[in-house]
Amino acid sequence: MKVAVLGAGAWGTALALLAARAGHDVWLWSYNGEFHQLDGVQIPENIRLTSRFIDVGATDVWIMVTPSAFFRETVQKAASYYQNQPVLICTKGLEAQTYRFMAEVLRAEIPQCVDIGVVSGPQFAAEVTRGVPTGSTLAGTDRARSAGRSVLSEMYLEETDDIVGTEICGVGKNAVALICGYIDVVARGENERAMILTRAWGEVVDFGLACGGQIRTFLGLAGIGDLFLSATSTTSRNFSGGRAIASGAPVTGTVEGIFALRGIISRGTQLGVDMPTLMEMARCMELI
Repeated sequence: MKVAVLGAGAWGTALALLAARAGHDVWLWSYNGEFHQLDGVQIPENIRLTSRFIDVGATDVWIMVTPSAFFRETVQKAASYYQNQPVLICTKGLEAQTYRFMAEVLRAEIPQCVDIGVVSGPQFAAEVTRGVPTGSTLAGTDRARSAGRSVLSEMYLEETDDIVGTEICGVGKNAVALICGYIDVVARGENERAMILTRAWGEVVDFGLACGGQIRTFLGLAGIGDLFLSATSTTSRNFSGGRAIASGAPVTGTVEGIFALRGIISRGTQLGVDMPTLMEMARCMELI
């Protein structure tokens, strides 16, 4: 199988390595022709780096890993080269301007794309490249999930057709991880931290169900699994971002949880979902 990975950051490079180790030929697309250099990792010969969209056109599956801030732009530029491939979305986030999920953006820009999948779960790129056991939720159509099984054969995959719930889990865990980093600094004790974490995640689940997600998704790898990883580790950019906000330090890099929290509150309010904890935490962090 010929695989196109669009986005050559740490996670995109890690996924390209997984696909290559599964025996596939990989085009790793980067806007500037460079990729993220992972420590101690040798890029195999069956990964070719490109900055040309024409190279990703004649492939069997697309894996989208560009940051949410550049997702729409990348899809727009790639659209004319699309040839009915299944598309696996591995970007966790909301579009900052519209608060749209990545699958919604993809459908808007490439309406003929019907085989969409979402891969989400507790995944740190450095561990994946070292072969550390990793699991993810693979959501999508039958054809998209079939491609995902082949490309990501090294992972344990929990399959579902719940694209909406899986995307909301990826967005929601970013928001709650941001909150957890914040309360890690300001909370008066472990009891308070546990209470806020539980209430915040419960409100994310309420939002997800209102959007049509399935409750089981929020109990699986994309949900509780990714929440556990992101909301308890300083390796998480969102957790570290929350700590920075609480400490009055500059927030560096891309912290998806900021846009995620605002977006969930905005869309949840439109749906009539009660979210007192998320709203209070956003106010405390001066995000709304």
